[in-house]
Amino acid sequence: MLGSLKGQVCVVTGASRGIGRGIALQLCQAGATVYITGRKQDTLQAAAAEAQSRGGRCVPVVCDSSQEDEVRSLFERVDREQDGRLDILVNNAYAGVQSILSHMKKPFWECPASLWDDINNVGLRGHYLCSVYGARLMVPAGRGLIVVISSLGGLQYLFSVPYGVGKAACDRMAADCAQELRRHGVAYVSLWPGLVKTELVTEHLNKEEDHIVPQMKEHFLIAETTELSGKCVVALATDPDILQLSGRVLPSCDLARKYGFKDVDGRPVTDYLSLQSVLSQAPRLAWLAPYMPSFLRMPKWILTLYSSKF
Repeated sequence: MLGSLKGQVCVVTGASRGIGRGIALQLCQAGATVYITGRKQDTLQAAAAEAQSRGGRCVPVVCDSSQEDEVRSLFERVDREQDGRLDILVNNAYAGVQSILSHMKKPFWECPASLWDDINNVGLRGHYLCSVYGARLMVPAGRGLIVVISSLGGLQYLFSVPYGVGKAACDRMAADCAQELRRHGVAYVSLWPGLVKTELVTEHLNKEEDHIVPQMKEHFLIAETTELSGKCVVALATDPDILQLSGRVLPSCDLARKYGFKDVDGRPVTDYLSLQSVLSQAPRLAWLAPYMPSFLRMPKWILTLYSSKF
């Protein structure tokens, strides 16, 4: 049973659907007041109504995370309405999914150069903008948690060059922001969900288009629900020792093990860092995967060496 967030104030960007919506649902269920952002009023209101039905309070705010004036206005509103209180900020807004899916399996030089902005403007840049304005509310209070939604793409090639660079930058942003925030009592972490059954990806996979890798469809059969990331955020926000995790990359499967929870549909969380799972992704070693016990995990020091630049 995860802890209560009653009385706490949260901001979740990009929460009309997908992971952001799932996080908002879980935060409201834990009793928090949650401001959710998106670019379309109708989908935002629908998400807010569903979240509020779980408990807590959900406030929809139309906000484009690529526009600094709109981001500033969002946090000024939170400051004004909540007497300067902000406990949790989840940087999730992301506008690159459709562009990623449309250019799958194409090398970067065959893609429009604008793919970089499609993936990293509302994403990486928007996360930084929200972190700046969110930290201005948290630092004076001497407490708070900022979570940036990243992925395994920050460690190894995944989807495209702009995607991997952006996710690696999110991980580095969490580490560097944590360095400056720690003495003020504010934690900043990078959350890696596994494969997630978002509405957009599910719709795309169901189209059965030629460029979709068959194995990708198979992997999505055991993908996480969008609310699992929400359970991760609630667990982190209610951890009295959260500052010990500040600056770190936190895979969803690790957090499920640490805090002892399952996905919202009752399924155990797929351990995508198990040796079996990692080997299955390596073309030359995939044949070994079926012979690996599921409890054997890839040591973190190997992941560290794998990602080393030297």
